[in-house]
Amino acid sequence: MTLRLPVTGGGVRKYEPRAEPLALPPAGPLTSRTVFSAAHVVADPYADTTPDGPAAIDWDATLAFRRHLWAHGLGVAEAMDTAQRGMGLDWAGAAELIRRSAAEAKAAGGRIACGVGTDQLTAGGTLPEIRAAYEEQLAVVEESGAQAVLMASRALAATAGGADDYLGLYGHLLRQASEPVILHWLGPMFDPALDGYWGSADLDTATDTFLEVIAAHPDKVDGVKISLLDARREVELRRRLPEGVRCYTGDDFHYPELIAGEEPPAGNRFSHALLGIFDPLAPLAAEAVRLLDTGDTAGFRKVLDPTVALSRHLFEAPTRFYKTGVVLLAWLAGHQEHFTMVGGLQSARSLPHLARAYELADGLGLFPDPARAEARMRSLLTVYGVPQ
Repeated sequence: MTLRLPVTGGGVRKYEPRAEPLALPPAGPLTSRTVFSAAHVVADPYADTTPDGPAAIDWDATLAFRRHLWAHGLGVAEAMDTAQRGMGLDWAGAAELIRRSAAEAKAAGGRIACGVGTDQLTAGGTLPEIRAAYEEQLAVVEESGAQAVLMASRALAATAGGADDYLGLYGHLLRQASEPVILHWLGPMFDPALDGYWGSADLDTATDTFLEVIAAHPDKVDGVKISLLDARREVELRRRLPEGVRCYTGDDFHYPELIAGEEPPAGNRFSHALLGIFDPLAPLAAEAVRLLDTGDTAGFRKVLDPTVALSRHLFEAPTRFYKTGVVLLAWLAGHQEHFTMVGGLQSARSLPHLARAYELADGLGLFPDPARAEARMRSLLTVYGVPQ
């Protein structure tokens, strides 16, 4: 049946939904790249909550979605910004999420890395308080058996007096970590409070400090996640990484080219992945990387390049609200039974934005049951008063 979708600027237009999904069954592990999907959390729609209250999570649906990601061969990056850290999910909720997901990973044989931050501190803090907050979270992640991702800290961005404070704090944490960690550089487009991270608003200067941290502790850094939406800068940075330190792209605008890597004579340099867009794209992303596993770079690009339009749409400014589109697509795909988010964040994107996200995802064949996705989208449009 035809849907009437609202368009930016007013009015509606007709759209004919796809009749058949892509057939992309789960398969084995990926071999040529390490690929993490930063996973969203499923809210409990029956909880009597407020936007600034503690998150209420549907644990069964949240863990089932992680099993879906592992089944397709992807790792799970847990308690990251996709899980609404600092945007509805507090540290108490994140700690419970880490413990439950790590236990589920052990049972499923899935790879998991978990975010370590300072979100116990709601209003900044002194450097010793920031260090203690990081240490508390690092202990929780390591005790769970997961790999640690040292996330960028709003409190540190607000408190640090310059590069030396970053060098001192990160050096302390890396010396303390029992296993190699992933360092996470999240740009201000994802979180405005992180502007000037690594002690400078000048990205060249900040990059030098970031690399200085890594160079001082290469045995404690498994890799770095770069989320600056700047492919050129990521390529330049990964060329400067010490041998054995991976680059995990967090660039949701340029991921196909960054994962595919550079052609000779530039060398066999490429990025692994830790991406929020691989939450809705998991089956397609896994299919693409399996082609890369066989050396078929052209086939990889043929599968993944068409997904970039959807990713750029979901992550358009203000980028930090990309989570709303991710959860919409999870609902439409049948991974959860409602379009509700912790903190009420389902209201963060406009109806035309959501309608376009549906159209792009449907065109890619992302919905296992297109008829169900169409019916759910129709119900949402009706609630918003769009006649069908």
